[in-house]
Amino acid sequence: MFLFHVAAAQTQPYGLDTTTRDAVLITRFPFKQYYGGVVVVSARLEGVPDTLQFILDTGSAGISLDTGTCVHYGIKLTPTERVVRGVGGSKKVSFAMDRTLTLPGLQVDSLDFHVNDYELISQVYGLQIDGIIGYSLLSKYIVQVDYDTELISIYSKGRFSYPKGGNLLRPSLTLIPIVTAQLRNGKMQNNSRYYFDTGAGMCLLLSHQFVKDSAILTSRKKQRKVIQTEAQGLGGKMNMDITTIQEFRIGSYAFRNVPVYLFDDVTNVTAYPFLGGMVGNDLLRRFNLILNYGRKEIYIIPNSHFRDQFDYSYTGLIIYLINGRVEVTDIIKGSPAEKAGFKKGDIIVAINNSFSSNLQQYRDMLKNIGTRPTLLIMRDKDLLLKKIQIKSIL
Repeated sequence: MFLFHVAAAQTQPYGLDTTTRDAVLITRFPFKQYYGGVVVVSARLEGVPDTLQFILDTGSAGISLDTGTCVHYGIKLTPTERVVRGVGGSKKVSFAMDRTLTLPGLQVDSLDFHVNDYELISQVYGLQIDGIIGYSLLSKYIVQVDYDTELISIYSKGRFSYPKGGNLLRPSLTLIPIVTAQLRNGKMQNNSRYYFDTGAGMCLLLSHQFVKDSAILTSRKKQRKVIQTEAQGLGGKMNMDITTIQEFRIGSYAFRNVPVYLFDDVTNVTAYPFLGGMVGNDLLRRFNLILNYGRKEIYIIPNSHFRDQFDYSYTGLIIYLINGRVEVTDIIKGSPAEKAGFKKGDIIVAINNSFSSNLQQYRDMLKNIGTRPTLLIMRDKDLLLKKIQIKSIL
């Protein structure tokens, strides 16, 4: 799954909004959710004839475009010495300077887009990702994300009345919001700060160093499974472990048995020990959000997904959409996928007689713990039927 990228590319100064006017609704438009609840919106870039797809990402300190998209449309780039960091690595980036982005009902000018390669992310979600919208746009408005209606509302800065029934968070905010949250496992309890990252399709991400120093996973009445898996981020794929934490509390809301990804943070993208890690959108999508960067406030209110069960399924089958086909790109050693005889490079033609080649639909069909779906695969021009056991990480 895709992990956040903390882009240290924008250095725009931050100031509190001191206006005394009421916030005014500017526009409202739909979005779509993908793997891990990640939000994708459609927008137009001045000089580009086609509609582009952007991830709405509070974990981005700027705004960005895909390298391939820039090449395809001949967008002029300016090389710089600025660096972006992500879970998979860090690199210098070029910029598309002073561009205008048009969302439904809203035009935003004077944006400097840094440029990253999002081909892998596009393969993860099964659609072309042309860019990521982060702080550079979010800081200009009050942005409401409603996961029940799948609508985004954008307001001007100003006095804003939050709806009843939610919780007001006051994050530390320079470019990326940082919130305080609590982990608990048995008698072990830890209060730390975390990146608030809607662009990450997972619940929680912690570094192995944080887990070791905090001892948060060592004191348990019942030892929980730690399973090897794979995740994707800026810089490519990397091995991770996945387990569960007994309780995670944000604001006044507590979640139990929360899936947690653990990794070796060699580039210190989680800023440990300053921070404990990252809260992603597979947890945050359970709230409707109001992002009020001008007031350094985030309002969260439980929505209809609040009590959705977390995804505990595990197959060890890593699949992407590549050139229009759902391809097995890796097999986790010792996993149900390896035991079932799947191989890297297999093409999934159908699952349980569904020939949709829809990556998201196929992933959903591989979440039903305890079942053994039948997959029709193509290997070296031969068609094969294979059953795979769907296990649980609990």
